[in-house]
Parts: sequence; structure tokens; C-alpha cells
Amino acid sequence: MHNSLLFTIIELESGDHMFFHKEPVLYVVVPCYNEEEVLEETTRQLKAKMEQLIKSKQISGKSKVMYVNDGSKDKTWDIIQEIHKQEKLFTGITLSRNRGHQNALLGGLMTAKKYADVVISMDADLQDDINAIDEMILKYKDGCDIVYGVRSARKKDTFFKRVTAQGFYKFMKVLGVDCVYNHADYRLTSKRVLDEFENYKEVNLFLRGMFPLVGFKSDVVYYERKERFAGESKYPLKKMLNFAWDGITSFSVKPLRFICVLGFIILLFSIGIMIYSLVRYLTGNTVSGWTFLSISIWFIGGLQMISIGIIGEYVGKMYNETKQRPRYIIAENLEEK
Repeated sequence: MHNSLLFTIIELESGDHMFFHKEPVLYVVVPCYNEEEVLEETTRQLKAKMEQLIKSKQISGKSKVMYVNDGSKDKTWDIIQEIHKQEKLFTGITLSRNRGHQNALLGGLMTAKKYADVVISMDADLQDDINAIDEMILKYKDGCDIVYGVRSARKKDTFFKRVTAQGFYKFMKVLGVDCVYNHADYRLTSKRVLDEFENYKEVNLFLRGMFPLVGFKSDVVYYERKERFAGESKYPLKKMLNFAWDGITSFSVKPLRFICVLGFIILLFSIGIMIYSLVRYLTGNTVSGWTFLSISIWFIGGLQMISIGIIGEYVGKMYNETKQRPRYIIAENLEEK
């Protein structure tokens, strides 16, 4: 085999072969929305990390960082273009408009896989420990196609955020969703995983729940999440709740089954109420049950509204899926200039 191919053959017990680059081309995909305050420091730290990995021959010299501008309203895209001109290690794409973190991340992953052997996704706020990249690369070379960055602790979170976040992961587990505990979107994925992932056409994206569905060998890397370097969080409480709700309704039909079970329970309860009402009527004591009756009506009415809302959420998601509109549109790709 010619040396210029830089391949190592690893024989499996089945007799098949897997091919890995000795120096894989790595692209780090970083979604950005109004991140002008942090981009300079993010670039400085990522440049140092990429140069160290290239120098130690962990990754190829063709490796790059790809910023994804998600329709920012500030100077984020101007800064990305300037960084690209000055630093060969950096490139970028910009979406035609703001599409949200998950769509921007997907756009970056699908673009980067054209040029890379392996892709790592991370946020621009420097909360994800970039030193975990070293271990991710080692696990990739050890045969892992997906490596999840998992938070080792939530000491920096507020009590409310810590409790709600941990409760969300546990609740998703109860619903039967295969979601890696305390993992966000800091992960390594090989090119073949992304090639397969392209076949997933969902419009309602919940990437941290979708990647485990692809399969292949996976592992985790633990790291301690840092404070945000600058700027404001792009996930306030309202967005966090919407994101959690999207994750639940996109991956499980158990809420609908819960409505069905609850309906049977109320049916049994109503039979008891009917018997009670008949007894009260026959004994001439009907007026005294007015309070109980009014409470029951309000309770069942509210329950019906909630049930219709949950069903409507699923119908709405199906409506969005059937339209099959593009999940993102790339307005400009600096890699092609």
C-alpha cells in the first residue's frame, strides 16, 4: 500500500477491514449567533489547540475550524470573514437567515463532512473544554465513530438549572429516549456517521437524541464545563423549555399514551361518580353535591384542553415534516472561495 495514502489497516475478528487515517482531517464546527464578543478569544484558543494537534501529528495539516453564522444581527459574520483572511486554519459559512442552533449545527456538520474525516461540534462561548478534543481524537483512532463530550459536574449551574436539566435527562430516559446523560452538543463524529446521518430527514431537530440512533461504536469523554467567557447565553429559560419540549415530542409518543391511560382512569372514576350521584338522588340529597360537581367539571375541562394541546403539538410536528422545507440554506461558503 502506498505511503502517501496514510492509511492503517485494522483487521477485525470477522475478517473485515476498517481504514483510519494516521493523521485524520479534523473540522471543528462552531455555530455562532451574535458572538462578536467571544470570537476573538475563541479563535485564539482554538488556533493554539489546532496547531498543537497538527504539530504532534494527531491530525492533518488540512484540518480547520468552521464557524457557522446563524443569521447574526451583529458583526459576527464580518469578524469570521476577517479571521478567514488572516488565518488559514479558519473558514466559515453563513446561513441565509437565523434558523436556530440545531439547524445551524446541522448545516455546519453536513458542509464540513465534505472536507473532513472527522468532525467535532462545540459552542462558541468557550464553556466546552477544548482540551477534551485530544482524548476525543485518541478514542476515534481507537475505533470509535462517535465520542460524546459529557459534563462531569454541574457546579457552575444555578440550583434551578441543575435540577431541571438533570430532571430532563431522567425524564427522557423514562420516555424511552436513548439520550446520553449530561451531554449537550459537544461531540466527535466520523465522516461515515455523518454520511448515514444525512438520511435522517427530520425537520424538528433534537441532535443529541438523534445521533445515538445512528449506531456504530461510541464512547464518552468527561470534562468540566466552564463559565461563559463573554456575552449572554443564547438559551434563556423560555428557549430551554421549548427545546426540552421539542426533544420530548420529537422522540416519544408516550405523552399520547399517557392521555389514553388517563382517559381510562377518569372513565372509571366517572362511573364511581355516577353511582354516587344516583344514590344521592334516590335519597333526596342532591343539592349538597354542587361543589363537587363544579370542581369535577372544571377539572375535566382543563384536562381536555391540555390533552388537545398535546395532540395538537404532535399534529403540528407532522404538518411541518410533510412540507419537507429545507432545514437551512447556506448563503455563502468561505471554503469555496
